[in-house]
Amino acid sequence: MDERQAIGALGALAHEHRLAIFRALVRAGPAGLKAGEIARAAGIGATSLSFHIKELERAGLTRSWRDGRFVHSSIDVEGIRGLIAYLTEDCCEGRPELCGAGIAAAKVLCETTETSR
Repeated sequence: MDERQAIGALGALAHEHRLAIFRALVRAGPAGLKAGEIARAAGIGATSLSFHIKELERAGLTRSWRDGRFVHSSIDVEGIRGLIAYLTEDCCEGRPELCGAGIAAAKVLCETTETSR
């Protein structure tokens, strides 16, 4: 991930509804959620949801697919990995293992989600 992509991803998350959507999708794991479930979790309507999901997809943080008449969305593991790596690549003078539990937890999330796919 380069600086421009990281800024886009962070910008996409810098909105209360998109952050709520992203966090709901992180909790749901690789199976994701149906659009209606996401809208309820974020407390927004379907029209707003569509706009916000598109912004998160454009930022490379989520992905969506159609299953019959339902649209599902989930986190994009590679996009999240890229953002985490970008944010932590220079951590603790190049020793990210010193950055603590937050970095380790994020890496476990990405690894667990990827193996569950």
